Amino acid sequence: NTTDSTVAVETLDDVPEHVLRGLPEDVRLFPSAVDKTRLGVWATKSILKGKKFGPFVGDKKKRSQV
Repeated sequence: NTTDSTVAVETLDDVPEHVLRGLPEDVRLFPSAVDKTRLGVWATKSILKGKKFGPFVGDKKKRSQV
């Protein structure tokens, strides 16, 4: 009696090209520290408070939804 514990892991191949093109220079996608099956957004150096980047493409979520 074996259980299939295979879990799909998100990779850069799963990320739409426009998302990768829109990342600021010092931001990268690496495995999440919270959920190892997902990608997380990581800064390669400090981001100054108030720094803006975009445009945002996607569905906006309320804080309670994330």
